Amino acid sequence: MAFVHLHVHTQYSILDGFSSIETLFNRAEEMGMPALAITDHGNMYGVKEFFKYAGKHSTVKPIIGCEVYVTRHYDHKIKDTKHDKYYHLILLAKNFDGYKNLMKIVSTGFIEGFYYKPRVSHEILEKYHEGLVCCSACLAGEIPKDILAGDLEAAREAIKWHKNLFGEDYYLEVMLHKTQVPGLSQDVYEAQKRSNEEIFRLAGEMGVKVVATNDVHFVNKEDGPVHDHLICLNTGKKIFETDRLHYTQQEYLKSEEEMAALFPDHPEVLSNTLEVAAKIEDYKIDQDYVLPKFQIDKSFLADIDNQLAKYSDIIEEGRNDKKGNYRGDEFCKSVAYLCHLTYEGARRRYGDTLTEEQKERIEFELKTICRMGFPDYFLIVQDYIAACRKEGSLVGPGRGSAAGSVVAYCLGITNLDPIRYQLLFERFLNPDRISMPDIDVDFEDLGLAHKYVEDTYGKDHVSRVITFGTMLAKGAIKDVARIHDLPLDESNRLSALVPDRLREKVWKEYPYNPKLDELKSGLKATEKEVEGGGKKWFQSGMEETDAKITLKNCYRLVPELKNELENGTDQVKEVLKYAQAMEGCIRQVGMHACATIIGRSNLTEHIPICLSQDKDTKEYVWTSQYDGHYIEDVGMLKMDFLGLNTLSIIHACLDNIKLRHGIDIDIEAIPIDDQQTYGLYSRGDTDSVFQFESPGMKQWLQRLHPERFEDLIAMNALYRPGPMDYIPDFVDRKLGLKPIEYDLPDMEEYLKDTYGVTVYQEQVMLLSQKLAGFTKGEADKLRKAMGKKQIAILNELKDKFMAGGLANGHPEKTLDKIWKDWEKFAQYAFNKSHATCYAWVSYQTGWLKCHYPA
Repeated sequence: MAFVHLHVHTQYSILDGFSSIETLFNRAEEMGMPALAITDHGNMYGVKEFFKYAGKHSTVKPIIGCEVYVTRHYDHKIKDTKHDKYYHLILLAKNFDGYKNLMKIVSTGFIEGFYYKPRVSHEILEKYHEGLVCCSACLAGEIPKDILAGDLEAAREAIKWHKNLFGEDYYLEVMLHKTQVPGLSQDVYEAQKRSNEEIFRLAGEMGVKVVATNDVHFVNKEDGPVHDHLICLNTGKKIFETDRLHYTQQEYLKSEEEMAALFPDHPEVLSNTLEVAAKIEDYKIDQDYVLPKFQIDKSFLADIDNQLAKYSDIIEEGRNDKKGNYRGDEFCKSVAYLCHLTYEGARRRYGDTLTEEQKERIEFELKTICRMGFPDYFLIVQDYIAACRKEGSLVGPGRGSAAGSVVAYCLGITNLDPIRYQLLFERFLNPDRISMPDIDVDFEDLGLAHKYVEDTYGKDHVSRVITFGTMLAKGAIKDVARIHDLPLDESNRLSALVPDRLREKVWKEYPYNPKLDELKSGLKATEKEVEGGGKKWFQSGMEETDAKITLKNCYRLVPELKNELENGTDQVKEVLKYAQAMEGCIRQVGMHACATIIGRSNLTEHIPICLSQDKDTKEYVWTSQYDGHYIEDVGMLKMDFLGLNTLSIIHACLDNIKLRHGIDIDIEAIPIDDQQTYGLYSRGDTDSVFQFESPGMKQWLQRLHPERFEDLIAMNALYRPGPMDYIPDFVDRKLGLKPIEYDLPDMEEYLKDTYGVTVYQEQVMLLSQKLAGFTKGEADKLRKAMGKKQIAILNELKDKFMAGGLANGHPEKTLDKIWKDWEKFAQYAFNKSHATCYAWVSYQTGWLKCHYPA
């Protein structure tokens, strides 16, 4: 006989569950369990992560569920009513339809029924019960409550109602938790015994099967005391207080043998869990992109046949999706409209006659966008940006890699010419792989932007994105110190021992490459096998690097903390021990500062929704229960709306100039070669000048003496940890104190603006294409692999780089040097698109300060 846990709380039952999902699956697989459920309190926060780890543990079937709070009435919000009670109920999704209904139920609990808890009514259960298995839950369930209240008739009525609704998919739950904690009462155990006795009797009487569960809140038995600390944190109690919420510390992921020992006379309660697991179908919740439909201007649609013919070659590029399926007439119309707006914008930006470079770039980008299936994405973004500008609100000139798109520039999404500044579309959208575009936009008035998309697409089509705050090292010490009643000054002293930066010496490892045997010589290297990988590596010596700031690392690398852990008072030792155990646990939920989802239909059809309070408007707004890492996996369109206070400052300044001097200034049209403005930068007179205000930056500006916009772009990219070390060489070359040198003459085209110093990711991408014949997609793959130190991909690409460079007649030794320089700097290389946009915002503030000082 086997057993499946059907009632399991992860750490997404915030400050009540201590189980990490990864550890749950590891333990379930270790015990040979065929399936595992997730049933967090009132939410589906952890479902995507649950599926993720289920994919890594193929022998353990994932069961998606929730322990919902049920009330028979929604008048609980009225004071002094007797209807403010609720009960727990376990719901498990049998299939994809059940999953969608579970999302509806859980979302409705937040949207319509939130009162301390996200509650759902009987009417909601009746509406969305299809595809769900229902279990009666713990002592907080309706049937156990009625039994313990002595109202067996009410228990019968409750069983009857649930059975009529869920049929053979309704089960009664039993659990037994005899506490092992000295001095703790057995009240829970005694209540469970009384409840179980009647449940077995009523089950037989009414023809309902019974399942055994354990209301899991932590993974291993020894985690009980840590979970007890979590409950103290949740309830604001001290660990030594007796009059507080105590769990029995039996709520762990018990083995089949342990569960069987609890119910020796009822083996069927274990086998029934297998029956439930067998009802769960294999299904996936990840979906292809479901983008909202953009409403095309009716005057354009009146001539749609001619427009479709006009842009047929671009439409043909993406008429069918990657599976060969026709994308539909509406898609083709969207492509045509995107082309129409882009070429209209190109005439405004570049004039009536486009150069060959401009024409080729626009056509390449439009075909790529069309092939990837994203015309509506660009139409939507340009629409809400245009709407905000129409209302007189400033919108930033661009940020991030989107500024590399000429189509975005022509549509007015960005305001800097990518061709002029050698910004790359493939840094934004890699033509070799389909990935969702990511256009981040800076707004002066975030509220205006959000209101527009809500009004345009419908409030139920728009949501924000949830965030999960975890306990970090310093915070974990302070939390546990408070639970243990450690004096505040002592708590502050201990947490202050955690450094802001942690350094350690580690063995530097090189991947084994038979073509590079010279690595071996002179390094005194030792070969070793990578665990589980079967690949050979060399260890070449020690290098100092940043260590992750965790308490485990701090106890190892910070002598003062290590001494406190080993030789401190008993109270301090306890605090540090439990702080390490609780570190990383989810502590609270929040709302992402900028991420916004826009859907094609009511979002509760696609993702579970909760509510968060907007810090500016104080209103409660829809928020996805899946965080930003998983939104695109389930097919949702996520856009970042960011508030930039500098835009408000610029706007106020322009208004004051109009008021005092009667002059209207188009801040996007100011001359970019104004030497008085560069003089302001050269003097270091950059207080209130965006991104150039720090004392260190002022000192470098005074030495650099910037004379052109490219100097500001480079300083914006270089003045940050890591690349800052390259500033002296950059400045000396600019001033003529060092010669400007290039490893190969062909490199001058892309490095001359930075005096021969590689500063930007885009430079590496362009040079890989020019020197070694990389495609645009391969160049972006190289950029990503270098930035993330993806060694296997780098090895593959280095071979290609060397072969391509040799074929183009470049010396092998020089190519090898270039590659090593790139590897060294690529982790610091900055996105030029972003640096260019923010240097332009900075220049605008500098120009205003120079010509219209306070």
